Amino acid sequence: MQTPSLSTLGTVGLWVTALASPCCFPLLAVGASALGLGSFELFGGWTMYVFQALVLLSVAGTAAAVRQHGHWGPLAVAAGGAALIMSAYYLDFSLPRVYAGMVGLLGAAAWTHRLTKSTMNQPLVLQSRLTCPTCGHQQTETMATDACQYFYECPACRTVLKPKPGDCCVFCSYGTVACPPIQQGQACC
Repeated sequence: MQTPSLSTLGTVGLWVTALASPCCFPLLAVGASALGLGSFELFGGWTMYVFQALVLLSVAGTAAAVRQHGHWGPLAVAAGGAALIMSAYYLDFSLPRVYAGMVGLLGAAAWTHRLTKSTMNQPLVLQSRLTCPTCGHQQTETMATDACQYFYECPACRTVLKPKPGDCCVFCSYGTVACPPIQQGQACC
């Protein structure tokens, strides 16, 4: 079973917060009233802070998903939506700008979900071409499916490669294909 991404959780959370706070989001008051939330204030005086935290969670989740699917478009849309929302709160308040940002974050979450889903349905690629940063030698290697490779000795110059900061293994740092756990959308070993 696939767990929802942070971008999905953040986006769903901010929409639920908005629906449950019709006094803060009057355009959504009709939908909230239809759901029986007409006079319900979900977080009391904290609604706007919770809402903004969920906006940031949505953008952070979209940024994390870029590593999995490799597309920067959803992050650009999410960042634009977040910028609209934050500028509406901190520069000059504009409810239409907040709504536009919410729609942008919803679109980015849907786009991320679609890209992640298509990435999950692809077969694993177990061959990756490692390139030595010291001598430029390239070697095609087969990746293990049950473990990450933290060290690799270049057959040409004998330099021992280690993962770059933020990467989990040598294939993610120096290979043409990310390691199997990353391909499957999981945390690395």
